Amino acid sequence: YQRRVHGGLATPMVGGVDLIGTVVESTQFSPGQQVIVNGFGVGTDHWGGYAEQARVRSEWCIPLPEGLTQYDAARLGTAGYTAMLCVDEILRRGVSGPVLVTGATGGVGSVAVMLLSGLGYEVVAVTGKADTSHWLKALGASS
Repeated sequence: YQRRVHGGLATPMVGGVDLIGTVVESTQFSPGQQVIVNGFGVGTDHWGGYAEQARVRSEWCIPLPEGLTQYDAARLGTAGYTAMLCVDEILRRGVSGPVLVTGATGGVGSVAVMLLSGLGYEVVAVTGKADTSHWLKALGASS
């Protein structure tokens, strides 16, 4: 039984919206080099990061930053990338003063709290989980 999902691959397919791995063969990267892929329909239109091996376009890959393990990159994943894009927009617009982060205990929100507080912003974290206030403050939230 096969059906199309999101106009992409027929199911069954391999999911996983983040892909981190070691290059086997490429014209732009060295064999053994570690790379990250976020976006580009990985996990929806193309086999995703849960695959044992994946073949992707080299322009989708970015080198794994020095000092960041594959495990740490996977933990940050799309949530970290999305939070970084939001913080980048705040910086681009020159926003100052307190920043409100909703959904602060989620993946995107918790990374945003860490990034913003690390940049010196006063971060007001909003969550429906009252028992997480100490954790959010440990991430850098002021309230």
